[in-house]
Amino acid sequence: MRGRNRSRDNNSYGRRNISKGTVRIPLILAATFYVIAAALYLKTRNLFYIFNFGYLGSALGIGLFLNLSIPKDKSLMGRRIAQLLIGIYMVGYLGLLKSENMQIEGFVAYLLAGIFAGATLHYFIAKIAGPLIFGRGWCGWACWTAMVLDFLPWKKPQSGRIKKLESLRYIHLAVSVSIVLYFWFILGKGKFLLEPKTAFLWLIIGNAFYYISGIILAAVLKDNRAFCKYLCPVSLIMKIPSRFSLLKIEIDKEKCRDCKLCEINCPMDIKLLTYKNKGERILSSECILCTTCIKVCPFDAIGVTFRPDGKIKNEEYLNYKG
Repeated sequence: MRGRNRSRDNNSYGRRNISKGTVRIPLILAATFYVIAAALYLKTRNLFYIFNFGYLGSALGIGLFLNLSIPKDKSLMGRRIAQLLIGIYMVGYLGLLKSENMQIEGFVAYLLAGIFAGATLHYFIAKIAGPLIFGRGWCGWACWTAMVLDFLPWKKPQSGRIKKLESLRYIHLAVSVSIVLYFWFILGKGKFLLEPKTAFLWLIIGNAFYYISGIILAAVLKDNRAFCKYLCPVSLIMKIPSRFSLLKIEIDKEKCRDCKLCEINCPMDIKLLTYKNKGERILSSECILCTTCIKVCPFDAIGVTFRPDGKIKNEEYLNYKG
């Protein structure tokens, strides 16, 4: 009987139906951005906010809807569409054309200058307040660095995380902030960082470093997301608020058969079944909501849910090498 059920489940693998859930969650996510757009427009009467947040909300909403509704074997196409639409817009339009330093150094410099720029707003919405709603969804759905790295062939980690390398992103964050503080308080040339030419060059050089180091790490470790795990300073900013995220992955205990395909394919090496066995959603702050686990599950046991968890401290269950 169990074999018959497994066969039936596998035969239906890939089929998806449009339901209230596949519409409700994308609408909630998109509506969040529309509300922000309306509030900022009413305060400033600047149409840019309508365009900016309307575009971002629409891209995310469409991508998530496709991700949840089209056949599972093609579902990640929705995430990739959103990732490319948002990543190219952020680094191409806001960064290169508008000459704003979208790197973390630019964000710190704008904060010190008290300037309410696109980068300031971006970091607050996407990486400080936003994770309270959608966790580290930015990393999975919009990051312009991961947008490139996800084209690489090593989508499934080979042997778990390397704990010793995780300290590199803390060092990276400290160095990035220290550089800005050095220019600002020691050299007295903080405004130099805000000049359009400087911001443009900083963005070019910073992204070149991100892309080159990310590709090298991925090639050496055979892991597309090695940069996210070991070198990205932005991920550290998002880890604390993402613990309280309303949007999280959940595994249905009744449907799950512990085949471990979700854990084997998780690009962030999260012990997904440990959370399931504890009766919890995926509370790890390393989850980037990429929905790979949903795609590979042959029993439709995994989905995205939207609710508070009521936990102050979440345990991190991660697969480490050895």
